[in-house]
Amino acid sequence: MKRDVPSPDSAAGTAEMPAQRTFAVRRWRHGAAGTEVDHLAEEVPVALEYNGISHAVMLATPADLEDFAIGFSLSEGIVEAAADLYGIDVEAGAQGITVRVEIATGAFVALKGRRRALAGRTGCGLCGTESLDEVMRMPAPVSSEATFDPAVFEHAFSALHKRQALLRDTGATHAAGWMRADGELALVREDVGRHNALDKLAGALARGGQEDIARGAVIVTSRASYEMVQKTAAIGAGVLAAVSGPTAMAVRLAESAGITLAGFVRGGSLVVYSHPQRLQIA
Repeated sequence: MKRDVPSPDSAAGTAEMPAQRTFAVRRWRHGAAGTEVDHLAEEVPVALEYNGISHAVMLATPADLEDFAIGFSLSEGIVEAAADLYGIDVEAGAQGITVRVEIATGAFVALKGRRRALAGRTGCGLCGTESLDEVMRMPAPVSSEATFDPAVFEHAFSALHKRQALLRDTGATHAAGWMRADGELALVREDVGRHNALDKLAGALARGGQEDIARGAVIVTSRASYEMVQKTAAIGAGVLAAVSGPTAMAVRLAESAGITLAGFVRGGSLVVYSHPQRLQIA
């Protein structure tokens, strides 16, 4: 597999396609108009091919696409482990980007047995899903004995905001971060789609292989939807903390998957919806 050691923050885009572009705009502010240069996050079709067969087309920011392919493959259950991924090649074209992934024969046979056409949109978690069984995939319960002082989440979210380079330039991206047991923010990935950002984080974690998953937490700048809980479970993390609220389905899944789900983590407060034992709250 073509691999580079992932940096903690990486959103530079591919060599052929940048993660952001500049546009001349007219801005009106307090009654005065002027011409300025604005930065916009790029959003392009990203086609994922497995062993030469097209599987999914997602709209995503063209940065950290190898991380995205690895994380998507793991969170969607296409492969059981990163070792089943033999090669990844990213190729930019006129219409978008193709990510060609080579996977183990057994994984490919299983994939062909449940192939689906998945047309992704920004923030779309179920687009193209063919059956209710695919939607309601129940992950194995996570095994994590990590505990956290709630105060470390506020510090981690503050650090996350400072390290969102694309958000700072464009105001249009979500981020997912990996917080270690001591509250240190170890990895950050950004994308126009919240699911994509979390897949990129999952891929970065799998590529690095150096983080103690059982003792860390996932933090996200979005709401905590059902799919975000599914992807957190696929990572094996015991805690998902979100700046916004969860859905009822997400809480039910977190409860059954053994995940501590916290929402509205902001302003020195949070709400715990499942498995509060991992947060040191009296």
